Amino acid sequence: MQDLLTAIALMLIIEGILPFLSPRSLRRALFSIVQQNDKSLRLTGLGTMLAGVLLLYLIR
Repeated sequence: MQDLLTAIALMLIIEGILPFLSPRSLRRALFSIVQQNDKSLRLTGLGTMLAGVLLLYLIR
């Protein structure tokens, strides 16, 4: 349980870096994401998940 809470805390810290450092860049990035079609978003999500699984496999 402690590992899960640590992972969630790190995720929140990492996700908070961009809006803290450059809110304008985040706004532009979110605007471009909203304009993408569903297929592109799904493929991006799949790629991100696979990268996470691979990284987790290499770490553990």
